[in-house]
Amino acid sequence: MIETLLPEEVRTSEAFGPDGSAVLHPEEAVLVAAAPNERREEFTTVRGCARRALAALGLPPTPVLPGKRNVPQWPAGVVGSMTHCAGGYRAAVLARDTDLMAVGIDAEPDLPLPRGVLESIALPQELVWARTPVTGAARLCRDRLLFSAKEAVYKTWYPLVGTELDFDDAALSFRTDQHLPAGSPRRGAFRARLLRPGTAPDGRPVTEFTGRWLAERGLVVTAIALPARRAASAGGHTTAYGAGGGVGHPGR
Repeated sequence: MIETLLPEEVRTSEAFGPDGSAVLHPEEAVLVAAAPNERREEFTTVRGCARRALAALGLPPTPVLPGKRNVPQWPAGVVGSMTHCAGGYRAAVLARDTDLMAVGIDAEPDLPLPRGVLESIALPQELVWARTPVTGAARLCRDRLLFSAKEAVYKTWYPLVGTELDFDDAALSFRTDQHLPAGSPRRGAFRARLLRPGTAPDGRPVTEFTGRWLAERGLVVTAIALPARRAASAGGHTTAYGAGGGVGHPGR
């Protein structure tokens, strides 16, 4: 599912429930030794996804430990992102840093946000959009999509720029794909205009991100893939390069 939102250079792995074959490295196991069973399961399964994605890149299995702000620590030369949410969905996506500068993904249940959350994350124009009803076959919890996209923005921004970003530091707009075949899941694109200045490691200003979203199997999934300089100059993925922002927690 997540692979449909990302360029072909990205290696993906996802799970829709517990992965009994996933095993933690000792350095990982100690981090969740006292955690509730549900937390240990999601932590273990998403790292199983990460190691399958590493193998798809031709790399050996390694521990995936949280760094500052819980950002996953990937092997040298690799960028990646992980997500998990209620309902058992877990996913990891990885790419070589020669192909992508950064990548961020997020998954959420396609359900309304808890009371009061939307008002705490949305700019005025986002609030109007999120509160506009969507009915019929196109029904979609816009508030949850907005939240997920802001999480994906943050997961792209923080490892790239290294500074904090608040929910109101990125203004998001959304587009829904039209004329899809009957029965196709709802999908589309989004743009994040960053309201806080940032600079990428290569010195370029980070001013916006563009990404893709998908609503399927009771989930809302969002993804941003930022091409590396070589890939971008060669006409790589559609993600814009300029400024970007987001909110949430990059590590899972």
